[in-house]
Amino acid sequence: MMDSNTRSIPRLPILLLLLLLSIAITTQSSSSSESESIISRFQQYLRINTAHPIPNYHEAANFLKSQADSLSLQSQTIELVNAKPIVLIKWPGSQPDLPSILLYSHTDVVPAEHDKWAHHPFGAHIEPDNGRIYARGSQDMKCVGMQYLEAVRRLKNSGFQPLRSVYLAFAPDEEIGGHDGAEKFSQSEIFDQLNVGVVLDEGLASPDEKYRAFYAERCPWWLIIKAVGAPGHGAKLYDNSAMENLLKSIENIRRFRASQFDLVKAGLKAEGDVVSVNMVFLKAGTPSPTGFVMNLQPSEAEAGFDIRVPPTADPESLERRIAEEWAPASRNMSFSFKQKVSVHDKFGKPVLTKTDNSNPWWTLLENAIEKAGGKLGKPEVFPASTDARYFRDRGLPAIGFSPMANTPILLHDHNEFLSKDEYLKGIEIYELIIKAYASFEGNGSDGGSRDEL
Repeated sequence: MMDSNTRSIPRLPILLLLLLLSIAITTQSSSSSESESIISRFQQYLRINTAHPIPNYHEAANFLKSQADSLSLQSQTIELVNAKPIVLIKWPGSQPDLPSILLYSHTDVVPAEHDKWAHHPFGAHIEPDNGRIYARGSQDMKCVGMQYLEAVRRLKNSGFQPLRSVYLAFAPDEEIGGHDGAEKFSQSEIFDQLNVGVVLDEGLASPDEKYRAFYAERCPWWLIIKAVGAPGHGAKLYDNSAMENLLKSIENIRRFRASQFDLVKAGLKAEGDVVSVNMVFLKAGTPSPTGFVMNLQPSEAEAGFDIRVPPTADPESLERRIAEEWAPASRNMSFSFKQKVSVHDKFGKPVLTKTDNSNPWWTLLENAIEKAGGKLGKPEVFPASTDARYFRDRGLPAIGFSPMANTPILLHDHNEFLSKDEYLKGIEIYELIIKAYASFEGNGSDGGSRDEL
């Protein structure tokens, strides 16, 4: 029997508290289950070996089409080159006459040296203590392709209907130049019919808390320098041998490289803002059954250099430097380019996407990242090459962005990984970006040079 001095505890608030607690536990369990499913799908994609030289493109294409089916989205496989499929997924907008959004990614990855990895590069192993997902492509760039899909999944589940049509394109061969992938796709009638207004492509991880976004990229100049001279005995001292002339050029190039690198080291310029030069091969000598003839100075010598030229550089000045200082004919030198991509478009202007208020797509991207609680660093020039250049060549604004903060840059490296938390956060950011882009009612034509087409 209750003591008359003891107050009775109201039953309704207790029942309400228990009900709220039950709902919270159920919600947390549901959220955890959803995250596990999201990570599982990412792992499935990572486990498909699309490394060169024999990428399993068709297995990847079938997987991506199955994801489109699960979202009730239209999809098609396009083979502009035999055995190199492009998967195109469409989320129709309510105003299809508006220029569309293209969410672009590539399906191929670079090879991995299995014995140099802590975990199998195509095992998608997750470290239980820190949530790191180890796999080739976890940063470059299967993460982004799947984040697009998961963001669209969330938007569709929320009932969101885009004004603009949204396309997701998954293309081959970026890692070997993209000539049979994005280049042919961007020049095709199929691409013209999409009426694309803006393109999102890959960026880079950021070791600190600020996300990185790229508005342009350095163009590759693959230079081969050749020196010739009279052969001679290995003990003889004489002028203008092939090796001597080539070594003089290499020293000139080394000094130029150091001057550019010093600007980066001093914090005066970002890596993408300078001309980089790296020697990638040296070929000389007379072969013998045991290696090389050691008492013969060769009559020819070659060296190859990977040069990356930013859109802000003066390409004519650089080419004069090559002709006059690095490979002068007066020293029996010659040069050629294995590849030489122009830093200018067909109008003679630098190939880049605007990052000021005249480009609404950049502003929308900044606002979406801020809304997600993220910070965006200073706009950058991508230090290497991506498929975005093919779309910029069409006069389209193209932004390189991979939402990976607090992550070491490990693309093409051993033990490439991305943490579960960063991956899931990236989906949230893309959800806000896609929603903002697909809801934008303006013309958005000032992001690049499309107004000149």
